[in-house]
Amino acid sequence: MDCSLSEFNEVVHDSLEGERLDRLIAFIGSVSRSEASTLIRDGGVRVNGESIARPSFKVSTGNQVEFSIQDSEMNPEIEADSSIDFTVIQSDPDFLVVDKPAGLVVHPGAGNSSGTLVNGLLAMSPQIREVGEETRPGIIHRLDKGTSGLLIVATTNDAYQFFVDRLSQHKIKRTYQALVWGIPEGSEGIVDGPIGRSSKNRKKMAIVSNGKLAKTIYFVKKSWVSSKVSLLDVELETGRTHQIRVHLSSIGNPVVGDEIYGGNRKNFTLRRQFLHASKLCFEHPRNGSICEFESPLPDDLKNVLADLDENEKS
Repeated sequence: MDCSLSEFNEVVHDSLEGERLDRLIAFIGSVSRSEASTLIRDGGVRVNGESIARPSFKVSTGNQVEFSIQDSEMNPEIEADSSIDFTVIQSDPDFLVVDKPAGLVVHPGAGNSSGTLVNGLLAMSPQIREVGEETRPGIIHRLDKGTSGLLIVATTNDAYQFFVDRLSQHKIKRTYQALVWGIPEGSEGIVDGPIGRSSKNRKKMAIVSNGKLAKTIYFVKKSWVSSKVSLLDVELETGRTHQIRVHLSSIGNPVVGDEIYGGNRKNFTLRRQFLHASKLCFEHPRNGSICEFESPLPDDLKNVLADLDENEKS
């Protein structure tokens, strides 16, 4: 088995503030938690130049984390795949704006080594292989498998660093459309609660006291009283895992079709959550101009709204 050494030198972004060192290493290095813990205990990880031997060590924003991992057949190169179906709505020398369909995983990970958006991007733009993180080249932010809509993909390392910085500074505006159960109080609101792993179910996220800061703003666009659902525009100030779904569920308005956070409710004709990344607004990394993009609701979501309108009339 041919082996080589991959060296990692990462600066902790604010989205990972307070994360355990073993989880961070597992995430960055694409290894298991146990492998990460062994590496740490063996003195293979340095934080700000100092060897840290405790897997439970909590990292802080700005920490410089250095470590090396022996590569082998266990971490093969991500293969390009031209059969992956997605739409590019803007192609720029520095970035792509992609409209991701529901059901497509963004990048390879545990259980998804192929068939992802990244596999398709590599077939379209091979140069992104050297951009950003090795396991998710070019990817600035992610969408859940069941969420459709807009994503930025950097095609140069300068653009990648620019977008990562802007995202950490909350200067990339992301707007989603979500159909939720119930009718929220008032025409708009803010959900401000820290998000972390649920202590009851490690596969779920939850609002927890020691979680990462998270803030979601929503605006009620329309409500269907007889069906007891509402359509919201949702803006993210932060980008935590499952943030919109967790926050809206916490105020009693879970996303329709969300099998994890939505409770046992009928989901109309949907086979996924009603969540669509509909708008992106950001500064161009090279010339500073304002770039704005929109994605209309996919047919499966539009059909749900049409059925609601029809039911309201009857």
